[in-house]
Amino acid sequence: MAERRFRSLCVYCGSSNEVDPRWLDVARAMGTALAARGIDVVFGGGHVGLMGAVADAALAAGGRVHGVIPEKLFELELAHEGVTTLEVVRTMHERKLRMAERSDGFVALPGGFGTLEEIFEATTWTQLGYHDKPVGLLNAHGFYDGLLAFLEHAAEQGFVRPPHREMLQAATEPGALIERLATCRVPTFDDLARRVRR
Repeated sequence: MAERRFRSLCVYCGSSNEVDPRWLDVARAMGTALAARGIDVVFGGGHVGLMGAVADAALAAGGRVHGVIPEKLFELELAHEGVTTLEVVRTMHERKLRMAERSDGFVALPGGFGTLEEIFEATTWTQLGYHDKPVGLLNAHGFYDGLLAFLEHAAEQGFVRPPHREMLQAATEPGALIERLATCRVPTFDDLARRVRR
């Protein structure tokens, strides 16, 4: 297949400042890598934690950054006011939909419940054919080793079909992950339908 040309990638990541500084470095590396490739960053609109670090790094490298933040978080003064565009929406559901609409693919950096919920929802939307966008984990410093092992276990037990397991790409470096997302095959809904009918 032809290599995808990304205009923008959605970055999901943690919003806590109370993390080891190396995770902020991971976020900065991703922001810099995206800007260097001319790929816009779409993110949750916050100025804190990895969210703020990825946005700041992309902007410092000359990139464009688009934030989408719900009113509740905007009112808590958590919004990043220095981004290229900032969209304030009513709910978390609207936020996720707008981020997906603005993106050509999805990346999860280290994070917690919210990050996992977002990347798995994006993966499920791909699996069910609501979009055909690739998804990936930045497994820096082995952060997602346990999750990847669980996914292999789920596949072995028949809960994740092999083509769908391959949908969620992983790499330890930003450039390698972007390359994988650009070249991986995304299963179509027809692939799923054929398997279900068997």
